[in-house]
Amino acid sequence: MHPTISRMMDVVDKGDDGLIAGLLAEDVRFLPPTYYKTWTGRDPVAAVLGHVGQVFSNFHYRRVMGEGNDWALEFECKVGELDAIGVDLITLNDAGEIQLFEVTMRPYKSVGALREAMNARVMTDARFLKFRDALT
Repeated sequence: MHPTISRMMDVVDKGDDGLIAGLLAEDVRFLPPTYYKTWTGRDPVAAVLGHVGQVFSNFHYRRVMGEGNDWALEFECKVGELDAIGVDLITLNDAGEIQLFEVTMRPYKSVGALREAMNARVMTDARFLKFRDALT
């Protein structure tokens, strides 16, 4: 397994955006499961993923598939009291940094709960005032 993927599996559920940022390319793109937009840039993406790590509970990876620069990591977790299953689709750049991070998730009710929880957290995080331009 690629060392970046191993490290990501160790830090993603901790909700520590400082640890996550060290794995991301400067121009990383993150496609969340909650809406059809893209976050771009190390600091904004690390902040979003840091909050996700605090919203999810009982998070763990069930399966890891991939090789080289392309990886799929199936996870399960809870969002509040709701169960969720998802897949992190990750592409690494040649330096071994996460270049593209896309998340798919189900069921719909859990995705809605994630969106509500994330919106509440982002609204109280002053950093997101300067990150508005990172969302396209």
